[in-house]
Amino acid sequence: MVTKNITITGAAGNIAYSLIFRILSNPPFKDTDKINIRLLDISQSQKSLMGLKYEIEDCAFESLENLLITDDPELAFTDADYILMVGAKPRSKGMERSDLILDNAEIFRSQAQIVNEVCSKKTKIVIVGNPANTNALIMNYNTPKIPNENITSLMKLDQNRAKSILATKLDERVENIKNMVIWGNHSTTQVPDLYNCVIPSKEISLEHSWIHDTFIPRVQKRGGEIIEFRGLSSAASAASAIYDHIYVLEFGSDDCEALGVLSTGEYNISPDLMFSFPLTINDGTFTVIDNLDINDSLTALIKQTEEELLKEREIVKKYLP
Repeated sequence: MVTKNITITGAAGNIAYSLIFRILSNPPFKDTDKINIRLLDISQSQKSLMGLKYEIEDCAFESLENLLITDDPELAFTDADYILMVGAKPRSKGMERSDLILDNAEIFRSQAQIVNEVCSKKTKIVIVGNPANTNALIMNYNTPKIPNENITSLMKLDQNRAKSILATKLDERVENIKNMVIWGNHSTTQVPDLYNCVIPSKEISLEHSWIHDTFIPRVQKRGGEIIEFRGLSSAASAASAIYDHIYVLEFGSDDCEALGVLSTGEYNISPDLMFSFPLTINDGTFTVIDNLDINDSLTALIKQTEEELLKEREIVKKYLP
């Protein structure tokens, strides 16, 4: 019997709440019989986690082997196969973005140091808590034992949003939309690329003005749009995207995928940034697709998202040994 150890941080939050039940009802892990779930959150959230534990137990999931709730990162991370780092300090009213980045840098460095001590080089880490790409960079730098390719940041949410918005525009089934590329940072500077997108059964013909004045800004600001209408952040869609992210890492994909990965100079992007590139994924290994043409109208936008990540890296440089 094969059992996987799955750790989720920020486990008392809304994203984790949606994610846990999705994972246990239909595990996205290859060749896995049972799952051990470790739920990590701060001491003040342990009462809430206990209620969550009861709910999970009441579902009687056949996939669940053991369930642990804790505020001890070492206990939660030890021998983990996957660590889903959903938790991060949220931005409070009046808080500068640079202060938020630094506060989370301290949290992610301390957690990374523990991960490096108690995990194996096979551990896979998915960074969700924002700023996800820069938090992933901190995790990468502070876990020398973990291969770079085992640390990725969530960009699948942005890709899913882009596919859905285009599908609605074209009255097309979302699964027929292929090669949806997302460049850059998980922020309002990300660049969804329709110029490389295809639908096998038809030609995509869209006005340049719609792409730049409607589509790109809407994908970039979709999270804010949901908050405006719902009054809450997009927890369920984020959880669904984490599930999709894990699934393609485990089972591969016949489509171009969007994950934040450590850059090594691809497409003239500065090395050592966690950057979303077009990827192929097979047997748990990803490769940057290196032959895509970038439309001239996107060049400046891609440099803008790169510059944002460079500025964030400069802010956290003392956390990058």
